[in-house]
Amino acid sequence: MEREIEFFFDCSSPWTYLAFKEIIPLCSRNKCKLVWKPILVGGIFNSINPSVYEARSNPVQAKADYLQKDLNDWSNIRGITINWPNIFPVNSVRAMRGVFYALEGHYKGQGKEEITFSPERYVEKVFKAYWEKGLDISSKNVLSEIVVSLGWNSESFLSFIEIDSTKEKLRFNTEELIRRGGFGSPTIFLDNSNIFFGNDRLELLEKIIKNQSQSISTTTFPTNFLSDK
Repeated sequence: MEREIEFFFDCSSPWTYLAFKEIIPLCSRNKCKLVWKPILVGGIFNSINPSVYEARSNPVQAKADYLQKDLNDWSNIRGITINWPNIFPVNSVRAMRGVFYALEGHYKGQGKEEITFSPERYVEKVFKAYWEKGLDISSKNVLSEIVVSLGWNSESFLSFIEIDSTKEKLRFNTEELIRRGGFGSPTIFLDNSNIFFGNDRLELLEKIIKNQSQSISTTTFPTNFLSDK
C-alpha cells in the first residue's frame, strides 16, 4: 500500500526551504505520495508558539551563532544557497495562497508549461526569490514576475489569491496543523499520524519508512526539558 507524506510548509522559513529540497526525492525513493499543505506559520506562532518571537527579541548569542553554522552546514548538504534577506520576517500570506492556484491546476491552458509543470515549480521559485535573491515575496509585483516566468496569467493568479475561498483554504490548513499538534514549519506527517518537525528529521523519517516501523515512543518528558529552534 502506498504510504502518504503530508508536508505542512511556509516559504518564509529557511529550514523549510532545506526540507523542501529533500522531501520530493525522499518521496520518490520510497514511493510515497506527497501531499502539499501550505500554511501561514505566523498564525501558528501567534496562536500557540509565541516563544519564537521572544527568542528573536532576546537572542542567546551562542545559540544564534550555532544556528547560523547549522544553517550553513545544511545548505551545503542540500546544495542550495541561503542569503539572509533584509526583509525578515516577511508576510508570506499571498505567496502561500498562490500554492493553491498551482495545486488546483488554474494555470492550465495558459501556455506550454502545463505539460511538464507540477506544484513544486511554483514553490521552488518562491523559495529562491526570497532566500537566494532577497526579494519581498509579500509584493504582488514579485509574485507576478514569478507567475509570468511560469507562463501563467498574472491577472488570473492575483485575482485568485484575494478571493475569500482561497483565504479560507490557507486558514483551514493552518488551523488543521494546530489541531494535529504542530507548532511550526516544516511539519511532516507520515500516514496521517506520525509527526516530524524540522528539516533535520527527514533522515529519521526515511529510516522509519524503510524499517516499516510505525512505533512511537511513549516516554514522557517534562515540558521545561524540551526545546526547539
